[in-house]
Amino acid sequence: MTEKRSKRPKLPRPSFDRQILIKGTVAGLGAAIAIGIMEWFSQASRFPIAVIPFATSIVLVIGSPDAEPAQPRALIGGHLVSTLVGLMVLNVTGPSAWAAAASVGLAVLAMYLTGTFHPPAGINPLLVVLNNLPWSFLFAPVFVGALALTGFALLWHRLNRLHGWPQRWL
Repeated sequence: MTEKRSKRPKLPRPSFDRQILIKGTVAGLGAAIAIGIMEWFSQASRFPIAVIPFATSIVLVIGSPDAEPAQPRALIGGHLVSTLVGLMVLNVTGPSAWAAAASVGLAVLAMYLTGTFHPPAGINPLLVVLNNLPWSFLFAPVFVGALALTGFALLWHRLNRLHGWPQRWL
């Protein structure tokens, strides 16, 4: 007796979507250029790249420009608010793992309360507290970097005309 083999249904192959390829390529190129600029800034400001908190912000703003956390208010405000929280917690408690954890939780709360929720900025208070960073960190690299990233994103999205970024400024 021979067994009949049942044919497995073929899984549909993903279709090639040229628009997605173009958008992904443009976003990837923009992110790579922005990271390169960030690395230059890191060397020029003498802050190690690991202490400059913009890599995930770049990916969000370039790759998902329509998202609420990718808008300038959230991008700039979120980084400023969360860094400020980290600096205040550090000033009160000193550097410790518990203070770092508390500062991240308080920064999330502060970003929600101020309408500046930007998830990538959640790393800022952790960096501030664990690395015992000075108040000047709020200005450079955080404020200067957030403004520079906003300017880069505005220019990038205008040049490639794939997105009308930002959706709103405030």
